Amino acid sequence: MQVLDDISACPRPPEGTAVTIGAFDGVHRGHRHVIAALQRLAGDRGLRTAVVTFDRHPASVVRPESAPLLLTDLDQKLELLADCGVDYTLVVHFDEARSKEPAADFVEDVLVGCLNASAVAVGEDFHFGHRRSGNVAMLREMGAASGFEVVGLDLVGPEGSASAEPVSSTRIRRALTAGHLDTATDLLGRFHEVRGVVGRGDGRARELGFRTANVAVPDTICLPADGIYAAWYFRPDGTRWPTAVSLGRRPTFYEHADTSLLEAHLIDFEGDLYDQPARVQFVEWLRPELKFESVDALVAQMGQDVAKAASVLGGR
Repeated sequence: MQVLDDISACPRPPEGTAVTIGAFDGVHRGHRHVIAALQRLAGDRGLRTAVVTFDRHPASVVRPESAPLLLTDLDQKLELLADCGVDYTLVVHFDEARSKEPAADFVEDVLVGCLNASAVAVGEDFHFGHRRSGNVAMLREMGAASGFEVVGLDLVGPEGSASAEPVSSTRIRRALTAGHLDTATDLLGRFHEVRGVVGRGDGRARELGFRTANVAVPDTICLPADGIYAAWYFRPDGTRWPTAVSLGRRPTFYEHADTSLLEAHLIDFEGDLYDQPARVQFVEWLRPELKFESVDALVAQMGQDVAKAASVLGGR
């Protein structure tokens, strides 16, 4: 996949492209259904495939006070799109000026001028441009004049059924924050992954006999509900470790904490992880976060959590 981040330097493929547009946060099953339909369309017509997305969620600019937490950062989104096998992903820089761009200008600059679109596949409820003034009807009208066809796509459920509740990034966020990890995994079609850098904590876990990597996840990323999880931890070299994760506010030691802390105990690992990038994939929810009456009771439960995580991950 070729990543394009400069509209003025687009390749404008001579054979034309089949294009789809969206935030593609999470690159979930619904997104992959759209991309698969795009690839079939492109194959039938001898076109290249292109995804148009944005370097940040448009809502973070248009309505920052209610912008959603993200399921993927930009790097992970691009990796997932590459796995889908598209030819091009155009990353549009979205700022205040872009948010005020007339819909017609977006069509002329991006779809026609940059990608030489022959077909544009979007959901029937698609809107774009300043104040969401552009819609499918407008796209069809401009396509008739500029030489591209617009194909409307239905939203789909987890198994590709149009009758089920559609898969959406919003629905996945709702499942994660409600503690319904299995539902989120099903809708994503993969384990939910967060990324961050390992920092230094207060050393309490080491004192308890369970060394942990404190992964600082950006506050723009959607974390699942507080609790104890079986997870996979990926080091920078790609090695994968079975891990017990504590995500929460450590009520046994603190009466109040402003934010949740992600502590990852890599099972049977010895080594230094400080300042290294980390990827954590949440595989299974084990139990809620609890306040224990004593440190000994907490340590005993931590031992059980690690054994349970090892058992869960041993079968994956």
